[in-house]
Parts: sequence; structure tokens; C-alpha cells
Amino acid sequence: MTKLDLYIIKKFLGTFFFSIVLILSIAIVFDLTEKMDNFFEHQVPLREIIFDYYIPFIPYYMNMFSSLFIFISVIFFTSKLAGNSEIIAMHAAGMSYHRLMVPYAISATILFVLALFLGGWVIPKSSARMLAFTDKYVEHFTSANIRNTQLEVSPGTILYIESFQRRSNIGYRCSIEKFEGKTLVSRLTADRIFYDSLSNWHLEVYTLREFDDMRETLTRGDYKDIILDITPDDLFITGKQAEQMTTPELRAYMKRQRERGSGNVKAFEVEYHKRWASPVGAFIMTLLGVTMSSRKVRGGMGKNLGIGIVLTALYILFSTVSTTFSVNNVMSSFMAAWLPNIVFLTVSVPLYIRASK
Repeated sequence: MTKLDLYIIKKFLGTFFFSIVLILSIAIVFDLTEKMDNFFEHQVPLREIIFDYYIPFIPYYMNMFSSLFIFISVIFFTSKLAGNSEIIAMHAAGMSYHRLMVPYAISATILFVLALFLGGWVIPKSSARMLAFTDKYVEHFTSANIRNTQLEVSPGTILYIESFQRRSNIGYRCSIEKFEGKTLVSRLTADRIFYDSLSNWHLEVYTLREFDDMRETLTRGDYKDIILDITPDDLFITGKQAEQMTTPELRAYMKRQRERGSGNVKAFEVEYHKRWASPVGAFIMTLLGVTMSSRKVRGGMGKNLGIGIVLTALYILFSTVSTTFSVNNVMSSFMAAWLPNIVFLTVSVPLYIRASK
């Protein structure tokens, strides 16, 4: 690594973090202005506002819009290098266009690792505090009860609950069916089901039917204890939970829900794939930014910055729209997360080949 490489890396990362500080400072001011009435209405302590909301706010939105920051940063400082004829001097000294990309690739790798670590382990824990704060003081998005829930609690055991109240941990009109292969061996129904702790559940006014070929055994009672490998939290599946899980937790949760036969895991699958696709976007946006701004043009960097802002807006829009398509089962979760990268990569590669010539 030469001094020139270190110079470009310093420019890249310095501009990137400066743009983060600048843009997020503006975003915090606008967000504070918008939510000020909620804070005063609920008399939220200043400590909670700072440590439970705005401290997690910074890494959350930094990671969400990292592609925007990277692209704008690359265009800004590369256009400045080209405008000062520094890139021309590099070529005159014998540095090829491909060699020029090395410090950019190193910088993108650093940001890739940072985004992967933040998005997979740091941000989920801080997001839990931010989302809890939002639900408490700004906008309630957690559900207090659910209806018509069905899932496989263990291999061959299907639980159905007509309604369940989160606050009291009480469900109404439930059934538990056990299968051996495709054969129903027992069916347990109850008017009410209560959650105790450590997978312990209680049934009230129950009826148990056990089947043995053509014979049926009927048992009724007022009270029965059973063990089910679920908790009430497993019944309340929301997309917001995906943002609060680390990557290993998210992977294990999806596997467990698929084994239970739950169909409401699309949001979790999209979140999982986006945690890999978004950091990879650092390389694509860096490549596209360099190819667009490495030539000296009349008028300075204004035109390049304008095009860069439009393209990053399209990238974010693409990501949002494809996520919506996936949640509505129009496309797969993998394709929804990776489609923006695929589209922008097909644009970047021809531009890079052209620029290198």
C-alpha cells in the first residue's frame, strides 16, 4: 500500500463519516421537530429521549442509508480529485485505472465489514430500545390480542387458538391435534387456555378424544396441565421483531417458525437477506460512483452530485418496492433483497469497462 492509496482511503472514509454527521444531524433536527408534541404530551424524560431513542437512531439510520452515504461520498471527493487534475497526475505517473480502484476497494471492504457487524449484532439490540420507546410514546404498533392462530408446536402437534389476549395470557377455544404421519391420533379441545411459565399451560373445560383405528376414547374434565414448547411471544409474530434480533437469532427463529408451519415469516426472511445484500451494496455503489466522477468535466461536481442523488433515491425506492412485493408473495425474499444490487451492478459494470478504456 502506497502513500497514494492511504491518501485516497483517508479521503473516502473521511468524506463518508463527514456526510453521515452532516445528514444525520439534519435528520435528527427534523425528527425532533416532528415528535416534539409527543414528547411534551407524555412528559418524556430527557434521558430517555437521548439514550433510548436518539442514540440508537444514529446507527439505525446510518446503516439503512449507508448506500446513499457511500455513493455521495465517492462522487463528492472523486469529482474533486478529477477537478484538481489529481487523477490525471496519477495516470501520468503510471497508475492504471484498475490500480486506481484498489484503495476504493479497500475502503469499501472496511465499510462492508462495519455494516455487516452493525446490522447483524449492534443495531438489533439498540433498535429494541428505540422501537420500545416509539411504541410507548409515539406510535403504538404492538397488538394486544390475536385471532385464529395456528402453528406446529412440535413435530406432529398442531395448536389452534381462536383468540388470545396478550395482557392476561389467556386464550379462548383452542384445540391441540396430534398426528402420527398423516393419521390423527388425538384431539384435545378446551374452552380456555392459560400460560403459566416455562412452557407450562393450563386448560379449562377440556375434551380429549383419542383414536385407535376405529375405536375412540372420550375424556372430559374441568382442569388439565399440559406442556407446550411455545410462549405467548411466539403467537404474536410481527415484522418489527426481525429488526430486534441478531443475525444468528434471526436465522434460528426462521428455522423454528418454518418447522412449526408458520407462514408469517416473509418479513424475517427479507430482513435476513437484506443484512447481507445491503453491505454488498457498498462495493456496487463505490464502483458506480468512481466510474461516474473520475473524469474531469466542465461545470465541476454539481452535475455528478445531482445524478448521484437521483440514483441513490432510485436505489432506496427499488429496495422498498421489492420488499413490499416479497411481503405480498409477488417475489421471493432473496430476490427482493438482492434485486437492487443486481440491477445497479448490471449498470455499473459496462460503465466501468467504458471508463477504464
